[in-house]
Amino acid sequence: MNRVAINDKSQVQVIARAATILRALEEENTGLSLGQIAQRVNLARSTVQRIVAALESEKLVIAATPNGRVRLGPTILRLAASVRSDFIALARPHLEKLSGDLQETVDLSTVKKDHLVFIDQVIGSHRLRTVSAVGETFPLYCTANGKAYLAQLTDAAVEALIGKAYPARTANTITRLDALIAQLKAVRATGVAFDREEHSAGVCAAGVALHDPLGNAVAISVPVPTQRFVGREKEIAEKLLVTKRALEADMTAAAG
Repeated sequence: MNRVAINDKSQVQVIARAATILRALEEENTGLSLGQIAQRVNLARSTVQRIVAALESEKLVIAATPNGRVRLGPTILRLAASVRSDFIALARPHLEKLSGDLQETVDLSTVKKDHLVFIDQVIGSHRLRTVSAVGETFPLYCTANGKAYLAQLTDAAVEALIGKAYPARTANTITRLDALIAQLKAVRATGVAFDREEHSAGVCAAGVALHDPLGNAVAISVPVPTQRFVGREKEIAEKLLVTKRALEADMTAAAG
């Protein structure tokens, strides 16, 4: 192997290690010490120290406390916000088309640990409609978009994330892991998850999950009053899958 190839391999390794460190700091608002980072990413503390110093010089990480803890810095947060805004703008026409086709509200949400956060919405044209505020959080286990995301995980990962028992929100809420896993098997087969009055009485929903350009889990869902949902499940599911494929194609084209 020549020197150029060795240098290229070394540079790629450094980038991969830097990315691993940045991921370890995600959601750690109070920061981590160099020792904690080293333990999480399975690297020598001296290696972590060198990479963190380089990241600090670009403000990708900054000091979180006077005693050496670091957290994500303004540069990485600004880049992430820019990509998120670009993704929402890219997704918006697809949400509008789906809402127009179904005449129903369409939600776009992202996953944050064990819950969903709504990041965009197109409101349906019916006078009787379901609306959730952008920024509102919902649990994963009893929502269509949440179950669509959970279906992408292994059963063990689902249990590690949300546990074995959950509070009932309605008479239809699944409250045990074994019953949820049984539902997730069906979601894995079809690609579409359903909420049949499990989160809110009188409201059903269907949802699909995908990933944004940063690899973050996101979901598209269609919440519908139960009286209009029954009998339309197949139509809503099919149009959701079409929307998902179209958005993924647009993301691929934008990246290329």
